[in-house]
Amino acid sequence: MSVFSLRDINKSFAGNAILKGVSLEAEAGEFIALVGPSGCGKSTLLRIVAGLDHADSGEIRIGDREMSKLTAADRNIAMVFQSYALYPHLTAGQNIAVPLAMRKLTGMQRLPLIGTLLPGQRQICADIQRQVHAMAVSLKIDHLLDRKPGQMSGGQRQRVALARAMVRNPSVFLMDEPLSNLDANLRVHARGEIVDLHRRAGVPTLYVTHDQSEALSMADRVAVMISGNLLQLAPPQVIYDDPSHIEVARFIGQPRINLLLGKKDLHGIVQFGALRLASSSSDAQGDGSVTLGVRPEFVRLRVEGQGALAARVERLEFLGSEVIVFAKLAAIGETMLAKVAPGDARGLVAGQPIGLDMDPAHVMLFAEDGGRLPAAPVSAVLRETAHG
Repeated sequence: MSVFSLRDINKSFAGNAILKGVSLEAEAGEFIALVGPSGCGKSTLLRIVAGLDHADSGEIRIGDREMSKLTAADRNIAMVFQSYALYPHLTAGQNIAVPLAMRKLTGMQRLPLIGTLLPGQRQICADIQRQVHAMAVSLKIDHLLDRKPGQMSGGQRQRVALARAMVRNPSVFLMDEPLSNLDANLRVHARGEIVDLHRRAGVPTLYVTHDQSEALSMADRVAVMISGNLLQLAPPQVIYDDPSHIEVARFIGQPRINLLLGKKDLHGIVQFGALRLASSSSDAQGDGSVTLGVRPEFVRLRVEGQGALAARVERLEFLGSEVIVFAKLAAIGETMLAKVAPGDARGLVAGQPIGLDMDPAHVMLFAEDGGRLPAAPVSAVLRETAHG
């Protein structure tokens, strides 16, 4: 049984649908990354789960409890914001203590002078300080407890924000692009820290990001959102190798996937300009438009006159351990990308004619509506025809 679930969440602003029936479930201790382009609705969804906004319809459940009607304070959900949202006038220790003080102390007990005179206040405050110190030690920020946010680096502020979220022992963690304010090197290090903290906490985590490298490297499962629709929820490798929709394939992957528009005939032959593919899937029978997708790492370079496709080198991008070759297809004028080892690209120059081949086992076909045709439908890549 899932410990956290969203069921058919809908949200509109001024008549514009932002979320369109979003549903997902998370198991205990599962890390789900919610990824998609800016404006797809992922941060709105997070705010609805946190109780900072309300859905037009749908359910939010933690265990067997329905949370949609509860206030943010009553949901026991911790959120780490993109800006960290630390109080600038409080020290790190005081920031971490805020959720505990709000939960354990009454309004009168929180008053600076009167509160100290009330029965039990000092004992509760001492217990809060013990919890704050223990959390700070676990995150290796105990030496920062007396510093204010303005005296800390971005990475240190991020850990203080995480400590404030973790100290309350929430039922669900929500993180809204918590690494976006860090430099590239620190972001890579922080990824590992967040995953480690998540595993220690053992509660479901919903992590919003527009950075697909974060999503693929950190999550147990990745949820891809496009224009308010959750198109696919699957493990990272499945999202990359077996996208269920052309928009998922287009968004996930660096460099981008190669997509070619073509036609299929009644005999299962799919044609993209001069390229012809023999399909082994009965679902590919019948004429109509179809889109071929192949990742750049499955495109092979050949000498001129060889390979399934004739092309001409446009430019090269050297990335150290690999080279991205941009090549314009002679038959249809589209640019294809090939990711190859530096040795395979040695001697190539812009304007040079080459041939391209692709691995049939890794060719994907998408229907006119963007849906994926059955896995591995291509049995052979045929040589160019004289007539295109």
